[in-house]
Amino acid sequence: MYDLIIIGAGPAGVAAGVYAARQKLNILIISKDVGGQVAKKAVDIENYPGFEKISGPDLVELYKKQIKANELEVVIDEVVGIEKKDNKFWASVASGKVHEAISVIVTSGAKSKLINVPGEEEFSGKGVSYCSLCDGPIYKNKTVAVVGGGNNGFESALFLSNYVKHVTILEYGDRINADAENQELVAKNPNIEIITNAKVARIEGKVFVESITYQDMSVTNSRESVTEKTLVVNGVFVEIGYSPATNFLGDLVELNDKKEIVVASSETLETKTPGLFSAGDCNVSRYKQIVMASGEGAKAALSAYNYIRKVS
Repeated sequence: MYDLIIIGAGPAGVAAGVYAARQKLNILIISKDVGGQVAKKAVDIENYPGFEKISGPDLVELYKKQIKANELEVVIDEVVGIEKKDNKFWASVASGKVHEAISVIVTSGAKSKLINVPGEEEFSGKGVSYCSLCDGPIYKNKTVAVVGGGNNGFESALFLSNYVKHVTILEYGDRINADAENQELVAKNPNIEIITNAKVARIEGKVFVESITYQDMSVTNSRESVTEKTLVVNGVFVEIGYSPATNFLGDLVELNDKKEIVVASSETLETKTPGLFSAGDCNVSRYKQIVMASGEGAKAALSAYNYIRKVS
């Protein structure tokens, strides 16, 4: 049995692991990967203390070195359920195993949202992607569309413009939500075009993606039937945000309408279940930032240590 199980190995999970290791706890980290969304960060990170500029993959490599230096045990798997009985937690994973611990910190982060249109599932991995950093180089000298006009969409478009011939950003709303700096960078890039009031209708092709069709929802279109327009593209990158990965927690936690975890104490990050803590992007928060997730991971680890010492 472990003292502590940490679910997720993104910024919050790694920070929690490092701080828990310093308290000499017996720790297991269970995660589908190391780095979480940071590993998919398409542009340089310039707002993380201590680094003037660092890429997502480079930061993940530092995470891996820190995990090794602290001798943290990491299992690459997916937690599919958690139970608490006899004052212990039981975490079931996709491979069929069950791991036991005195305390648990959930740092499961979030997963990409889907646009849920015809062709999205059919062409997933065949032209539809949710990670420009992973798949962008494949589309060298080709034409792609990015769905989403927030920071994720703009950063993906900027990264893709280093490889592709042309990028079209499709934004559902009538205005762009990306930060001013990202908007300025895109405005200066001749390979990127922005279309607002564009509601994606379907993605089509034969074996691979060949086109994306959207409905023009602009105010100027006063006709009863909405005009459909089609772009010939080789790839579609979906960047409309993330949904918290919290569906495995059952009734152990309270969730808001966005399925984010509502902690019972902001001081300790303990949930409504004693011994179960939560940190990072899976929590209720207006801001989803690497530095904030890291801080919450450290706080949760110290809180878990105090809990373990009290009940052991």
